[in-house]
Amino acid sequence: MDPCPFVRITVGNLALKIPVASKPTRSVVHPSSSPCFCKIELKNFHMQTAVVPYIPPENQLAENQLQTPAATFYLSKADIDKLAAKSIFSTKPCLKIAIYTGRGGSTCGVNSGRLLGKVSLPLDLAGTESRACVFHNGWISVGKEANKGSSAQLHLNVKAEPDPRFVFQFDGEPECSPQVFQIRGNIQQPVFTCKFSFRNTGDRNQRSRSLQSEPSSSRSWLSSFGSVRERSGKERKGWSITVHDLSGSPVAAASMVTPFVASPGSDRVSRSNPGSWLILRPGDGTWKPWGRLEAWRERGSSDGLGYRFELIPNMSAAAIVLAESTLSSGKGGKFVIDLGGNNSSGANGRITPASATSPACSPRSSGDFGYGLWPYSVYRGFVMSAGVEGEGKCSKPCVEVSVQHVNCTEDAAAFVALAAAIDLSMDACRLFSQRLRKELCNPQDFLG
Repeated sequence: MDPCPFVRITVGNLALKIPVASKPTRSVVHPSSSPCFCKIELKNFHMQTAVVPYIPPENQLAENQLQTPAATFYLSKADIDKLAAKSIFSTKPCLKIAIYTGRGGSTCGVNSGRLLGKVSLPLDLAGTESRACVFHNGWISVGKEANKGSSAQLHLNVKAEPDPRFVFQFDGEPECSPQVFQIRGNIQQPVFTCKFSFRNTGDRNQRSRSLQSEPSSSRSWLSSFGSVRERSGKERKGWSITVHDLSGSPVAAASMVTPFVASPGSDRVSRSNPGSWLILRPGDGTWKPWGRLEAWRERGSSDGLGYRFELIPNMSAAAIVLAESTLSSGKGGKFVIDLGGNNSSGANGRITPASATSPACSPRSSGDFGYGLWPYSVYRGFVMSAGVEGEGKCSKPCVEVSVQHVNCTEDAAAFVALAAAIDLSMDACRLFSQRLRKELCNPQDFLG
């Protein structure tokens, strides 16, 4: 099946130039002595903020001086159709930018910045699903004096680029061993099945019956990534989910290698002692680690699910953090890996950019999707996202994966396993004073 069309709108190369006033005004804060920032808005998307560097009027902006993306918006085909719908008020969607002098943020609910001016840029999104388009690249006048030649000027680059994605939908909660469908428009096709189980914590190898036994020299790799905490206290351990292709062969797995244990004197998993998962891929007749996900329960007003995901390039290299953030335990949110700067995809918290060489191509190399650049490229731009519901809600994750990071079935399956792990972490990090559903309770815990 073909991927779903998505479009990435990037706003970057911001700079501000203000002419020297002939009559100084005491009430105006000049950007040369105070930082500037802007608020960037696109209808139906969250507002984004960015710092705007000030350039003295006598200076020229070098072509490659500024390259950092200030804001990124990701649009599905439905988003594009909704924005392009004509109304009595406008015929084209507009990107709106408000520039402020002073520091960003607010004090007692009042914005601390002073509005300098606004810019509105129309966007013609027709055809952007298949071709790149630059809407503006250069200086544009802002403020009330825009038509008099004496206004402030904002430099910006606004462009749209195709960003196709594979979309996968769980047809049930991960702990219920659901099927996973690939979605394109109104068409859905089964591609994976998931099997949730309880791993015997004494089995360090986490072998699948469908894989050959690994050689004795590799029997201890799993224990090197996690710790089997022999505690009589509150803990959740041994969860595992294996992703199979339609032939029944295992193509990815997520295994809980460090139990989720309540901190002493509390009923929550702390950041200082998180639980962890390994995301595994098959290779050479055994499971090989691809990534590690740590999760914990945040304290304070956020009271959310904290997480950190890192890539494991190989057994000897240091892990590379790709994402670290927090999801609301009540409302849920989106787990996102995006290495392209600011984004509007809804990740609550910070996303750690990184440049990481992707792991070697899957040993099976089935090539069902055929769009990947592994192993010859690095992770860049949008990588993947997965929806996560809040505690107590029915969660059927929807997973979006960038086409450029999928070369074969195992590549896609690894992201599906990661999505299942972050979804299950919401349950693993529930307060221990709350009961879990029966599918998550290991019958062996009640024996003896």
